[in-house]
Amino acid sequence: MRITFPYIGYYSPVFINLFKKLGHDVVPPLRPSKRTLDLGTKYAPEFACLPLKILLGTYIEALEMGADTIVSTGGIGPCRAGYYTRLQEKILRSLGYKFKMYTIEPPKGHMLDLLKILSSFVRVPVTKVFDAIATTWLKLAYIDELERLCHHVRPLEVNKGTSTRLMEQAVEEINRAETCGDVRDVGRSYIKRFKEVEVENRDPLKVGIIGEIYVVLEPSANFEIIENLNKMGVYAHRSIFLTDWTKQNAFLDALRIQPERQIRAQAKPYLNHAVGGHGENSVGETVRYAKSGYDGVIQLAPFTCIPEIVAKSILPRVSREYGIPVMTLTLDEQTGREGVLTRLEAFVDLLARRRMRSGEVSA
Repeated sequence: MRITFPYIGYYSPVFINLFKKLGHDVVPPLRPSKRTLDLGTKYAPEFACLPLKILLGTYIEALEMGADTIVSTGGIGPCRAGYYTRLQEKILRSLGYKFKMYTIEPPKGHMLDLLKILSSFVRVPVTKVFDAIATTWLKLAYIDELERLCHHVRPLEVNKGTSTRLMEQAVEEINRAETCGDVRDVGRSYIKRFKEVEVENRDPLKVGIIGEIYVVLEPSANFEIIENLNKMGVYAHRSIFLTDWTKQNAFLDALRIQPERQIRAQAKPYLNHAVGGHGENSVGETVRYAKSGYDGVIQLAPFTCIPEIVAKSILPRVSREYGIPVMTLTLDEQTGREGVLTRLEAFVDLLARRRMRSGEVSA
C-alpha cells in the first residue's frame, strides 16, 4: 500500500511514521493550500461543507503523487460527515482514480469491528504493532500537552516567536524519537523549556475556541486563529485536542462509558438531544467557558454544517444569560484571511473595552 490520509496540524508527521512502522509506503498529505481547496471546490457538491472540500482536494493531490490507499475517519449520528468518505470515494472514482478507501468509524461499543479494519494495515509482527501504537499515542499526547503550553506562553512571551519556534522544534524531535523512553525524554525537556520562556507579568484576555473538529484542529482551515489571537496578546483555549477526543470517542465509548457527560450536562438546559458533530459540545463548552471566567468565545463553523448551525441559533441565549460575548466565524471557500483578521481585531477590542468597564484592567 501507498497510504495517504487527511492532513491535520502537528499530528501529520506522527501518522506518517505510524504507517511506515506498520510496513507501508506513505504519500504524505500536503498542508492544505489554495490549490487544495480549489480542487475540492471544483469537484464537490456546491453546498458541501468546508472540511469535505479540503479533504477531497487533499486526496486528489495525494493520488496525483502516487497514493493508492486512502485512510480516513467516519462518524455516527445526524452529522453528514459520517457519509463523506463514501461521497468522496464516488467523486474520485468518477474522475478516474483507482485506489482503496478505508474508513475508521468510532467503535460505539463494537471494538472488534474497529480492530478488524485496523488489522488490514498490519504488515509487521504483532510485537512491532503494539510498539508502534504505544509510541504513536505517546507522541500525540506530548504534542497536545506542548501545544497547550504554547498557547499559554505565546501571548505573554517577551521575545516574540520563541514559542512557535520551540513548538516546531519539539514536534520535529518527538517525531524522530524511536522509543517511548525517547519520546518521554524529548517531551519532558520541551515542557521544561516552555516553562523557562521569559513572559510578561499581566493577565491576558481569555478566549475559548469551539466548533467543528476539523476546522478547530487544522490551522490552515481556520486562518491560524489561535496563533493570530496569541500575537494580539490574547490567550486562546482550544476546546478540542486529538488525544482527548480519541479517549472519549474510542476508548471510553468502546467500553460503553458515555463520553463528554459533563459537557452535555452543561448544554442540556439549552440543547437536550443529539444533533451530531460537535453541536452539543459547542453549547456546553460555551457555558463552561463562561463559568470559568473567560472573556469571550469564538465559534468556528463550516458553512452548511448542520450541528454548528443548530448551536449558533442557541448561543445568543447562552451569551445573554451568562454575559459572555460569542462570535461565530462561518468558514467556506469564499472566506478571506484579511476579513477574518479584521473581525478578530474588532472582537478583541470589544473584549478589552468590556474588561476595562468592569474594572478588570490587566496589569
